Amino acid sequence: MSTSSHFVPDRLQSPLARRLKSWETLLLIVAVAIFIANSFASPYFLNAWNLSDATFNFTEKAMIAFAMALLIISGEIDLSVASIIALASTAMGAAVQMGADTPTIVAIGLAVGLAAGAFNGFLVTGLGLPSIVVTIGTMSLFRGIAYIVLGDQAYRGYPESFAFFGQGYVWWVISFEFVLFAVLAVIYGIVLHKTNFGRAIFAIGNNPTGALFSGIRVARVKFILFLLTGLMAGVAAVCLTSRLGSTRPSIAFGWELEVVTMVVLGGVNILGGSGTIPGVVIAAFVMGLVTFGLGLLNVPGIVMSIVIGALLISVIALPRLWNMVRRP
Repeated sequence: MSTSSHFVPDRLQSPLARRLKSWETLLLIVAVAIFIANSFASPYFLNAWNLSDATFNFTEKAMIAFAMALLIISGEIDLSVASIIALASTAMGAAVQMGADTPTIVAIGLAVGLAAGAFNGFLVTGLGLPSIVVTIGTMSLFRGIAYIVLGDQAYRGYPESFAFFGQGYVWWVISFEFVLFAVLAVIYGIVLHKTNFGRAIFAIGNNPTGALFSGIRVARVKFILFLLTGLMAGVAAVCLTSRLGSTRPSIAFGWELEVVTMVVLGGVNILGGSGTIPGVVIAAFVMGLVTFGLGLLNVPGIVMSIVIGALLISVIALPRLWNMVRRP
């Protein structure tokens, strides 16, 4: 009898066996390994407050990554998210100069993010333009507006109550940002994996024409996903601006690369059609642990950029290699 006869296809294996061989399991092992390595590399790592600070390295980006994951699964992408943060933060800063209170500032940040997402969505779904081209254009447009308004200046003077969103703690070392990250992870997980809307996203990513003929309103779904991505960029803008306490036009510069890396590292197919929110959550912890660990070792920022770039290239190739290894 040949050895190939002992091979059991994935669909016939037990759920536990499939889970143990999943990308998420591999990522979890990597996260644990990085955690252990960091604990040996720096005596300051295993400190409750330091670990709490480490979450700030990924929570804001992960909020955007949840919406970006849905968008990429549908076959689209938004490279303007970091510039939306800059635009939203600039609008909030301008409102502060006119005496706006905290609820108004937050509402403006979310509204600007939503409007920017709607603009991207209209260009892609309304005019039929490629999302990668559109969002590269709006990436320059949105940040350019921030530079025109601010130049080399900065907005400061945010209300004291506004600081809670980026600096506040709900309980002991558990920050408001981390709680928000956890709540959004659950919401997006349910939406993607437990609802008809989530199933429509997967269907569109795998075969947009087939999805259209099966009755799914493809353009509408994609437009909603661009709205969500813009809104999450607005949420991130509120948290980041609150944490920094000021607005500069260079705020969140380069974040689009880290958000896309987080999504792809989480197992989302860059070409669309597959991916999970739990994978993105684990990837967020992996990237947060890597950048925080390097920071404790006083590694320069440019080296961190090289690491993030290498991660992006690696994670695009690794799933293919992983699937090749799993084949009989």
